[in-house]
Amino acid sequence: MKAKQLSIFLENKSGRLTEVTEALGEAGVNLSALSIADNSDFGILRCIVSDPEKAYKVLKEKHFAVKITDVIGFVCPNTSGSLAMVLRHLSDNGIFIEYMYSFANGDVAHVVIRPTDLEACERVLSEKKVELMAASDLYQL
Repeated sequence: MKAKQLSIFLENKSGRLTEVTEALGEAGVNLSALSIADNSDFGILRCIVSDPEKAYKVLKEKHFAVKITDVIGFVCPNTSGSLAMVLRHLSDNGIFIEYMYSFANGDVAHVVIRPTDLEACERVLSEKKVELMAASDLYQL
């Protein structure tokens, strides 16, 4: 099932990440998961939040470059080889993953992926009985 993720472009300078988290916090938007990728000039903060539309509006009003992207969330056992098995299903079906981030909590790992073909990815994961996360569940982690 698809979920909405925010991608926020940040200049590589002290305090920018703080400004984003403060803006979201003041608006009552909770961060469920995040990942940061950077190069020498800027970074991309990708995050799952409790209210993507509200977060988008708040960040736009604060003049952040932000966009909403569809991603897929799923759960797999927090055991050796579990993620590899899921990724094998996807790669065997020609599904390319642009990026991924995950976090483990006890016996399970929650994974967020951005595949190039969302519909095919959902279909394969469903066929292989991988537990897909509803957007509402992902937003409330």
